[in-house]
Amino acid sequence: MSTILETRGLTHVYGAGTPFERTALDHVDLKIQKGEILGVIGHTGSGKSTLIQHFNGLLKPSEGEVLLDGQSIWNAKGKCARETRFRVGLVFQYPEYQLFEETIARDIAFGPTNMGLPPAEIDERVLESMRAVGLDETMANQSPFALSGGQKRRVAIAGVIAMRPDVLVLDEPTAGLDPAGRDEILGLIKRYHDQSGATVLIVSHSMEDIARLADRLLVMNHAKVLFCDTPREVFSHAEEIIAAGLDIPMITKVMIELKKRGHDVDTSVFTVRQALDALRACRQKGGAC
Repeated sequence: MSTILETRGLTHVYGAGTPFERTALDHVDLKIQKGEILGVIGHTGSGKSTLIQHFNGLLKPSEGEVLLDGQSIWNAKGKCARETRFRVGLVFQYPEYQLFEETIARDIAFGPTNMGLPPAEIDERVLESMRAVGLDETMANQSPFALSGGQKRRVAIAGVIAMRPDVLVLDEPTAGLDPAGRDEILGLIKRYHDQSGATVLIVSHSMEDIARLADRLLVMNHAKVLFCDTPREVFSHAEEIIAAGLDIPMITKVMIELKKRGHDVDTSVFTVRQALDALRACRQKGGAC
């Protein structure tokens, strides 16, 4: 895979030079690969939300740089390239609160319209993105405010998808949803990734939810990168993750407890299927599993 987004020494300081000065990002070096799903995990105040707002120029670095396809997103005059906002689409937490148009179609069309696309292409993208998030095309002329919470969130996500970004960044996309709604949103994100091939970043507090989707997990702690690796490799450092104020999947906890009780099992697993494989491997080695 080739790198699509990169940060070099990225640092962001809020309230610099005041009594309220706080470093939210501290010399972060990161490479995000084209086409991957990257889960971004961290406790409140770890720097994850500040990080993602740098990817499309909503925040300007105090130090360091952000590169998109190897080019800095900020020019010599200190301006972010307009194209960056279209290529890196950001869905904020509780995006349904940002809906404002009279119809679903007009709300979804807002981004493509700002791109200066012809009306026929805008209409095509609206319907395409509605299908991508599981909204029936017959709903296009309905008011978004008459929808359920989960449907409103789908409309908001569709509005970003309609710009066909190379990178889709979602900040806590399942926040406030019940388990069924959470699974639906994560499912549509996975389907969108599989169909589009876009790079997807998902910010979450829930290791368990994101580990099932992500190719890699980025764990932020105190403004720095703690880990950035495959889920199994990250969960092999369970004690450090817990020390950073984060939880680990329940199945990982079970395997760690078995290990403590003398069973020779793999404690990096995070799904039931992986756990079953680990237990079978333990038995084959002659362990009492």
